[in-house]
Amino acid sequence: MSSILTNNGAMVALQTLSQVSDDLLMTQNAISTGKEVETAKDNAAIWAISKTMESDIRGFEAIEDGLAIGEATVGVASAAAEQIVETLNEMKELIVSAQSESVEHETIQNDIDSKAAQIASIIGAAQFNGANLLSNTIDGTETQLGILGSLDRVGAGGTVSAVEITVDALGFESTLDLSSELTVITDSASAESALGEIESLLQIAIDGAAILGATAARLEDQASFVSDLVDSMTLGVSTMTDTNMEEASARLTALQTQQELAVQSLGIANEQPNTLLQLFQ
Repeated sequence: MSSILTNNGAMVALQTLSQVSDDLLMTQNAISTGKEVETAKDNAAIWAISKTMESDIRGFEAIEDGLAIGEATVGVASAAAEQIVETLNEMKELIVSAQSESVEHETIQNDIDSKAAQIASIIGAAQFNGANLLSNTIDGTETQLGILGSLDRVGAGGTVSAVEITVDALGFESTLDLSSELTVITDSASAESALGEIESLLQIAIDGAAILGATAARLEDQASFVSDLVDSMTLGVSTMTDTNMEEASARLTALQTQQELAVQSLGIANEQPNTLLQLFQ
């Protein structure tokens, strides 16, 4: 049935045109912004997940910075500890040479005192940003250095907890106090006593350097893991929210064609009342 009061065909054509225009506008926005899901109204579930992941990404990027500082701090201490080991080995050579009665013990002791002062200087200077892992305390008060290594999340919106990598101060100020731990060499007998003492001191330094080396390797591995994790999470967010430009381009072309057809359909539907007038002529 045809009616001059209600043009059903025009109403349907208008609804189709309106829907196509809305879809076309969404596609154009997705192309211009590069985001398929930009606001919560686009897709509430995906938007919520992406925002949680973006927050975690920012957290892990901050962790990367902290790990870099931690690596530098441990790296400085590790290099200093290895230098101390080398200096103690040089002192051991001097002490071994002092086992003979025919050498100048006073001269050897002077060389040992010079190297002991060098070790004390290394311990005092082995700091980065005010943190010294070779001293008795890290910064004058703390005996441990905490380095944030990761964030653990339980569930999609669950509790987030920080995971720290702790590094203990080695306390070389006390354990490698050569002025009190090493016998002054005056003859072959005192040199023999000093040899046993330097062996103990050398082992302390070697153990400390090994600990720092293992910690440096752990921090390096953790930094590499966090970097890979940030890349993976960023890619995941991109996959969920970014516009697939190839797909959007094809859709844009199709919607533009649909819009043209919908406009033509609306024009044809609007001509129907004029056709009815011919019945009365």
